[in-house]
Amino acid sequence: MLTVIWVILAAASLIYGITIAGLHTGSLFFVFWIALAAVFGFFAFAVGTGLFAHWNRPVKVILTVFICAVLVLLVIVEGKIISKFNEQGADGLDYVIVLGAQVRENGPSSVLKFRLDKAIEYLEKNPDTLCIVTGGQGSNEPFSEAEGMADYLKKNGIPSERIIEEPKAEDTIQNIKYSMDLMEEGRSAGLITNNFHLYRALQIAEAQGLTDVCGIAADSTPFYLPNNMVREFFAMFKMWMSR
Repeated sequence: MLTVIWVILAAASLIYGITIAGLHTGSLFFVFWIALAAVFGFFAFAVGTGLFAHWNRPVKVILTVFICAVLVLLVIVEGKIISKFNEQGADGLDYVIVLGAQVRENGPSSVLKFRLDKAIEYLEKNPDTLCIVTGGQGSNEPFSEAEGMADYLKKNGIPSERIIEEPKAEDTIQNIKYSMDLMEEGRSAGLITNNFHLYRALQIAEAQGLTDVCGIAADSTPFYLPNNMVREFFAMFKMWMSR
């Protein structure tokens, strides 16, 4: 039975990784799921052939402790990420900052569309709020993310005079840093990004000195949420290590 479970986990991880790769987002994180499938496959082999039974006790103890430690860290970090899933900010903010994501010739990616639709919802309710759209042009994008985002907002009824484009940023840190350069000092701001990304974005904003800030969580596609959540797990550690 244990062998069957490992085989199922390996197959599920492999299929999921191939599906993520098929999105052609420019990210190589799908490799994680393929590597995980290989790990699960190895455990299936080790259990099924009796190899695991021949490992000495210290090896089994070390492996068990390592797996438990990873699971505990995963629960703690993912709990912090989930804590910001329902943030809706405050009314009457001076600015909202929409963090960039992939754009295509025919419009924003699904991840970015969630962010922009949340921005439209907020801007319609708060007519005095200005919107900063931030993101440069990636190698797999036809134009800057800021340009694509601004076009989408205009097509959906947001006047151009309420939109400020920031077309240089290449990551979340630059998204926030460069957007701050476009804001009047002392003004309030809301960060709009997908629910899985909001906790880290707020941490970065505070580190950059943007103190009067709140989060506004946009939705995300449930099927791709496991990939995004695990990716954020590693991104959080990268952020903490760089401080």
